[in-house]
Amino acid sequence: QVQLVESGGGSVQAGGSLRLSCAASGYPYDSYCMGWFRQSPGKEREGLATITSDGSTSYADSVKGRFTISRGNAKNTLSLQMNSLKPEDTAMYYCSADRAVRRGGSCHIPWILDDRYNYRGQGTQVTVSS
Repeated sequence: QVQLVESGGGSVQAGGSLRLSCAASGYPYDSYCMGWFRQSPGKEREGLATITSDGSTSYADSVKGRFTISRGNAKNTLSLQMNSLKPEDTAMYYCSADRAVRRGGSCHIPWILDDRYNYRGQGTQVTVSS
């Protein structure tokens, strides 16, 4: 059974930094596309960043230049370095990974929001105070 576990969330003051991590277990393969998205109560999911297995990345405008996505050396591990945090970054943060085995194709921001094509974890809370 595939399981994604996020960690690293917490409370920080505006301007601070946090580093989120995600570890996927139960995967028989290396996920081609992984990503991060967030959601606040009463709001829609917001895709933040994606990365392919060959290192290609994409970012939402809201986090470009502040957040950096990366994959670890271990299979299906993922990180999100978040700098210059703002109160509007407060949300539950989730990582995502492919459901299907593939070697290429879509890995853009909207893709990772679709649960039909992606597993996701239970999330880690990030709270930024002003």
